[in-house]
Amino acid sequence: MADTIRVIQYGLGPIGCAMARHVLERPGIALVGGVDVDPNKVGKDLGQVIGAGRELGVAVAPSLRDVAAQADVVLHTTSSYFDLFKNQIVEILQAGFDVVSTAEELSFPSPEHASAAQEIDAAAKRAGKTALGTGVNPGFLMDSLPLSLTAISQRVDHISVLRLMNASHRRGPFQAKIGCGMTVAQFNQKMAEGRMGHVGLVQSVGMVFDTLGKQLTKFETTVEAVVAEKPVKTDFFDVQPGFVRGLKQVARGYAPDGEFMLLTFIAALGEPDDHDLITIRGKPELQVKLTGTNGDIATIAITVNAIKRVRQAAPGLVTMRDLPIVTIW
Repeated sequence: MADTIRVIQYGLGPIGCAMARHVLERPGIALVGGVDVDPNKVGKDLGQVIGAGRELGVAVAPSLRDVAAQADVVLHTTSSYFDLFKNQIVEILQAGFDVVSTAEELSFPSPEHASAAQEIDAAAKRAGKTALGTGVNPGFLMDSLPLSLTAISQRVDHISVLRLMNASHRRGPFQAKIGCGMTVAQFNQKMAEGRMGHVGLVQSVGMVFDTLGKQLTKFETTVEAVVAEKPVKTDFFDVQPGFVRGLKQVARGYAPDGEFMLLTFIAALGEPDDHDLITIRGKPELQVKLTGTNGDIATIAITVNAIKRVRQAAPGLVTMRDLPIVTIW
């Protein structure tokens, strides 16, 4: 038991609950607490809330300070956006825990979040703890994996990554986030208001450019609705022809001599050719295709697998490119 890593799950939405169940399956890790502000979950047995099929004898707490158990690390799954998660991360660090978060904007903070990132880094160093933002994308498919592939390159002229996802297999909140069931007009309005669609393309571009020593002179991004041509139904949405079944987001990163990185993210219900494709132009010409990458399963896996590296890392805010290779353990 002395070598067991004790984990608190902070955020008990669909991903947080699935992550907590995965922790229960893993040897060498113990789930000792859960935090969520939802009054329908607070005070209930954690096992009941996460759907473990058994009681754990631990009540869901409304805040971190209300968790009585001793712990080593917090798995944080609440929000994508700095203004919503920054104080939570600082609170976790000040309480004396390492933290692994699925917050996309934490994966490689962009310049507009430099001040908030510095605050988190300072809090981590004062506490002697480590904070990491990770996930399947950003955190792996569009940044750390392409970067690893450049290890066998003598020259890199351009990097492109395509993520083509059948979102029918994803959780309900994800399907809602990509606009499923909306009219095109509603989709465009919601995108213009912000807080909808995929988060993380600018973080992936930033990580790649910075790691390779490239100057990012311009970043462009576009998004458009993917419209259903025939009915498509999931457990959460019944989308009729003419309505939105997903989205296509494209990001381009430019160096002084032109475009260096192209990221294409397509997530839509009923997509038939679900795959990820990484293409590196240079010497040699490389292309790697992955099939079977389930975004929810992969996000849970990489977050839990990163615990060991985070526990071994120096204090501060780190990114996936700062750590030794994360593997299952």
